[in-house]
Formats: sequence, C-alpha cells, structure tokens
Amino acid sequence: MGRPRTNDEAVKERLVECATEMLATRPRESVTVRAVAAAAEASTTAVYSLFGGKDGLIGAVRDRAVAGLFRDVSAVQTSADPLADLYALAVAYRRWGCGHSHLYTVLCGGVQSFDPSGEVGAGDPIRPLLAAIDRALTASVLAGDATAIALSIWATLHGLVTLELAGALDATTAEAAFRSSIHATLRGWTTAEVFRSLRQAELARRQDQGRYPDSPDPEAVVRGR
Repeated sequence: MGRPRTNDEAVKERLVECATEMLATRPRESVTVRAVAAAAEASTTAVYSLFGGKDGLIGAVRDRAVAGLFRDVSAVQTSADPLADLYALAVAYRRWGCGHSHLYTVLCGGVQSFDPSGEVGAGDPIRPLLAAIDRALTASVLAGDATAIALSIWATLHGLVTLELAGALDATTAEAAFRSSIHATLRGWTTAEVFRSLRQAELARRQDQGRYPDSPDPEAVVRGR
C-alpha cells in the first residue's frame, strides 16, 4: 500500500479559502505561507506541493475570482437592445461582487489589474462588456472609443460596489445609486439621437409620475428591466 495522500483537494480548497479571506482583510505583507497554512490547519509543505509557493497560491485565488466573475457576466443573455444588455451586465457584476465580497476585494484590490487596452483573454471578465459595447457602437447607440467606454463603466461599477461592500451605503441608497449612476454613465456615451430620445422619455416619465405616481418607468429599457 502507498502512503495516504494528505495534501488532497480538501486541503487545497481550505488553503485557497483562507488565503482569499486573508488577502481581502489583512495587509498583503502579513499573508505569509506560514500564516495561511496555520489558518487552513495544513502544513507549509502543502502550500509548496500544491501551489509551488505563495505566488502560486495567490495566483489560484486570482484565477478563482476571474473565473467566477466571468461565469456570471458571460451568462447574461444578449438581446436586441445593447443598452439593456450593458445594464444587465452591470447588474451581474454587482451581484457577483456583493455575493463574493472577499474574492471581489482581492480581484479589484491589486491582485488583478484592469488593462482595457491590453489583450483580452478568452476568460477575461471584460470580454462580455467589450462585446456589448461593440454591438452598441455598431448599432449607433453609443459613440466614442470602446476602451474609454469600458473603463468609464468599470470605474463607475467598481466605485459603487466598493462603497456598498464597505457599508457606506444602506440597501435602499445603494440600489438607488446603482440605478441612477449606471443609467447616467450609459446615457453619457449615447449618440445625440439616442440621448434626446432618453431625455424625452425621462421628461415624460416625470410628468406621468406627477399625474400618476404609480405609473411605470419608460426608461426601464435602459436599466434592462
């Protein structure tokens, strides 16, 4: 009989989970191989045999975060309305970030850099966003440079999710801020014709709400729902 394998998938999972939490909640320099191994009730040898060392372990955390976010945003279905698709992608991004706060903090806190001008890999979470922007540009719904638009949307999203995770916004405020901010960001990149149409719809909505407070919002198409 061979020796029982102690550094198995269960140990690997504990190490990744503990490293994720520590990277999200502690100074980077305090996250040592010894500290992670102790938190995971594993040996330092396990870190080296399973990941090759600290850098490999951090890479595994990063890969998990990238794969998780990509899976959720790429699951957003494409429709005939590029603006609705972009809003739906924003919703998926926020949902994943708030549902995986430690992974999100690690992903957007320095382990994963965002370089919209660089090569986009097949599993990069930015790919669905760029694809939706390209569709919007082709349909003359948005106007501008795709990279600049992507960075603008991402910066808005990141700021909103970061504030929400930090507890700076209560649930009601966070929801209202998300809708209005994403709406405004998308509208700011629309073509003149689409912009005028959205503004007219907004004015009509305000008038209707003045007469009928419970009337539906005609701009729902921009928010994706």
